[in-house]
Amino acid sequence: MRLISIKDVMHKTSLARSTIYKYLAEGGFPKSASLGANKVAWLESEIDEWIEEKLAQR
Repeated sequence: MRLISIKDVMHKTSLARSTIYKYLAEGGFPKSASLGANKVAWLESEIDEWIEEKLAQR
């Protein structure tokens, strides 16, 4: 299990930060985990699954 930062998520998905948070607010993106006052991270496996789901929908 590996946690990745918003920059890593942006790189893996090719999405902008604002788009990631928009999808997150709409419930269409894996939830982040709070690591402190100003730090969040995502499970890399959940991001990979989300990408695979998007590819399967095309």
